[in-house]
Amino acid sequence: MKCALVTGGSRGIGSAICEKLAQDSSYHILINYHSNKEAAEKTLEKVIANGATGEILQFDVVNFEEVKSVLTQWQEANPTAIVEAIVNNAGITKDGLFMWMSPEDWSSVVNTSLNGFFNVTNFFIQKMLRNKYGRIVNIVSLSGVKGTAGQTNYSAAKGAVVAATKALAQEVAKRNITVNAVAPGFIKTDMTSQLDEKELIKMVPVNRFGEAEEVADLVSFLVSKKSSYITGEIININGGIYS
Repeated sequence: MKCALVTGGSRGIGSAICEKLAQDSSYHILINYHSNKEAAEKTLEKVIANGATGEILQFDVVNFEEVKSVLTQWQEANPTAIVEAIVNNAGITKDGLFMWMSPEDWSSVVNTSLNGFFNVTNFFIQKMLRNKYGRIVNIVSLSGVKGTAGQTNYSAAKGAVVAATKALAQEVAKRNITVNAVAPGFIKTDMTSQLDEKELIKMVPVNRFGEAEEVADLVSFLVSKKSSYITGEIININGGIYS
């Protein structure tokens, strides 16, 4: 059984990616969620409706021991399963000006994106190297390449994953493992629902917010065999706002 794991797969871009991989690939989809089981189950229903198989896995990507424990149990229960694709999508925002930022707002945002990437990818990387095949796609952000005022913590977290993407890509390329990042701009999701869309659209050359499905299409391509000569890349998907 060949599998694709999507962290933070229950809502928004993560859910759209799970649904798109169900349509485009033959992977068994592993939908990771932290707290919203109902949303994860809805995503699983969509995966099955698209003719794929899947299951939900609850763990907090920040917690190394929990990640290791849950994934080890899953691997032992599915000894023939091979995770060929990882989409590191889990992330949180706690926006605010840096001068008023609490240590908790800094560390929780950095830990979710950066340590989450480490904890999940590190668990599977040796298996991928032995298997001589893998696709790792990290969901970063416009904030991680351009920097966004009011998001110093989020920009730092995603910027760190950008650098990690470029470095890891070089380490594993000889084994037919690609590591790329996708940097969305303003995408319509729960995470951006509080933003002033009318005002922000003025910054976007294509004059609209993006759809989660558009990001999912790009991720699906990077997860596929068609993208085998693309690695270490950060692909912006932001309507021309920054590239």
